Amino acid sequence: MKNLDILPEPAGLAINCSRTQPIVTPNQLKKEMPLSDYADVTVARARHDIQRILSGEDRQRLILLSGPCSIHDPEAAIEYASRLRGLVNTFADQLVVIMRVYFEKPRTALGWKGLIYDENISGLPASPSGLRLARELLCKISRLGVPCATEFLNPIVASYLDDCIAYGSIGARTVESQIHRELASTLEMPVGIKNGTDGSLESAINAIKAARYPHTAFVCDGEGRPAILETPGNPFSHVCLRGGRSGPNLCMAAIEEVRTRLSSSSLERPIVMDCSHANSQKDFRRQSGNALDVVQMFAGGASPIAGLMIESHLKEGNQRVEVGTDLVYGQSITDACIGWEETERLVAEIAERLN
Repeated sequence: MKNLDILPEPAGLAINCSRTQPIVTPNQLKKEMPLSDYADVTVARARHDIQRILSGEDRQRLILLSGPCSIHDPEAAIEYASRLRGLVNTFADQLVVIMRVYFEKPRTALGWKGLIYDENISGLPASPSGLRLARELLCKISRLGVPCATEFLNPIVASYLDDCIAYGSIGARTVESQIHRELASTLEMPVGIKNGTDGSLESAINAIKAARYPHTAFVCDGEGRPAILETPGNPFSHVCLRGGRSGPNLCMAAIEEVRTRLSSSSLERPIVMDCSHANSQKDFRRQSGNALDVVQMFAGGASPIAGLMIESHLKEGNQRVEVGTDLVYGQSITDACIGWEETERLVAEIAERLN
């Protein structure tokens, strides 16, 4: 038994830490890098359009989330956004097109954690510049007229970027986390909540019910101070079906299960279908076929479907990061994606089938 008389005096926070780096507060970064008026309108309009689709006020259009698995090269991301802008405008009567701009990667074990943590893909510790780079990129893409989607992993990071995001996501690895359910309830944009990695819908359904409910949550406020936040809940939380270890769930059976289990929901169209991940069995070449299957189900009367998600980049496939080797421009370093030419053809065919 320890002798309490000889214990050392407490020396600040009891954390296992090699070093700390002070960073700006969320409000400071937002003041330094504000959304332009046009970018702000881009975000607000897209949120409104997505809400109308989810609620059933807009029964004709689908949400289309398209973009790289993760962002590692801001220059390539801007080029992708510039190309996507043409699709946003051309197919506005059939689709609300949103760009995937994902900066944080939840890892099953180890791996590159995303641009915010390691913008140089060097394996070095995170630096404050990652947050600035991410916000700068979101501001630029939104200023192009292209609304952005992202997965929220770290709640502190979310407070630096939330005003730039039209569509949020809670991933399969964090869907059971109470902290992430509370986070979803605080966000002012629609949030897609993925089913768990095992493929079960239980965790997603429970997370949606929790996210729609009022909460009090411990957070850091805009000035970086610890605070207790009260939220009325997020009524636009909904399911994103991504498949799992049990196989794909891009099917009517899963749609009907969601419809039944969320029957008391105020959302008429609470389902987004992820055409990648386990639904493609990790084969990016299956994505286009999956996307057209989703459109066929929607056109055939599967009215709970609100949208679909594809992983797409300038060049198809993916690449490994190797020391001393130059990266292929516009190609994913995480999950494999379809290329731009296929993306363009696919979006045009989706829009045609929705006419």
